[in-house]
Amino acid sequence: MSITSEIRPGANRYINHTGALAELPELLAPFTQPIIVTGERSYAAFSQFAPQLDLPVYRYDGSASDEDAARIAQEAPDADVVLAIGGGRVLDTAKVTAELLHAPLIAVPTLASNCAPYTPVGAIYHPDHRFKRVAYFTQAPYATVVDWQLILTTPRDYFIAGIGDTLAKWYELAGLTHGREGSLPVFTRVAKAIAQELLTTLQNYAPAALDALASGTVTPAFTAVADAIIGVAGTTGGFGVADGRQAGAHAVHNGLTHIPETHAILHGSKVAYGILVQLAYTGDAVDLRALLPFYQTIGLPTNLAALDITTDVEAKMHTVAAAAASPEESFTLIDPQVTAEGIVKAMQAVEAGA
Repeated sequence: MSITSEIRPGANRYINHTGALAELPELLAPFTQPIIVTGERSYAAFSQFAPQLDLPVYRYDGSASDEDAARIAQEAPDADVVLAIGGGRVLDTAKVTAELLHAPLIAVPTLASNCAPYTPVGAIYHPDHRFKRVAYFTQAPYATVVDWQLILTTPRDYFIAGIGDTLAKWYELAGLTHGREGSLPVFTRVAKAIAQELLTTLQNYAPAALDALASGTVTPAFTAVADAIIGVAGTTGGFGVADGRQAGAHAVHNGLTHIPETHAILHGSKVAYGILVQLAYTGDAVDLRALLPFYQTIGLPTNLAALDITTDVEAKMHTVAAAAASPEESFTLIDPQVTAEGIVKAMQAVEAGA
């Protein structure tokens, strides 16, 4: 049995409303030795809105690595639940820690930037921030607690990156299922319908959601986009299994992590660039050109310069492409015969404005 091929929709409980953090004491009540895993900025944001919790706090080191998660597990061997507070890297670190401790996880996102708070999946890196693996955990979060007051503190660039990461759900799933539309399992058809709704939601509401973020106002557009990023995107992967998780865009992201200049660039921003490369590779020029105005409106990257790659560009394209085209990478799900040369040509097309 492989958990990578199971249908695993997402969090056991999804709690999303203003003041949701007030429910944490009740959620933690069944446990005797909770611990908090968080980061400095994450915990500071959380503490503005959360009730007082007298719990041990463990800070992650920023890497989202197996090594750091193991360190925390060794320092808290008797913990019976992990309260993870933060963004994607904090939450993925905490997922590994919870797995090592055989303990449930309660996820509290401090920003809307990806679906890590909702899924039993994690992106794990080496300590030097190069991508290492996609991890599949035996349990989804026990609860995901989304408090709109806290999510409104999301930095604008993180929110934009979350939109980019979520946008990939449609384009990767569409690419993975191309030519198989008449024979898809019913759960994959459900995943595709959800991914289409994600695309529609982002196109219709993302600019207004960014306006709401800027004004610090909870609006229907803001909650729709935030829920899309945190919860609905994860449901797509849960129902779609291999068809709904990652393909060319994420492979390009993983390749970009081999370029040190991109380490400060957010995950979703690199994935968003990867969408453009995937579309150029598959010859979907019409979709690519139609997407560019949306990218420009909300501030997603449309070239390598926006990812801080401005010197030795051609050589770095080849480094990215070689990693993205490796047999272990998800670009092979789009094209089993993918080559680094083909990905380089796609990147060149994107650089030329497609």
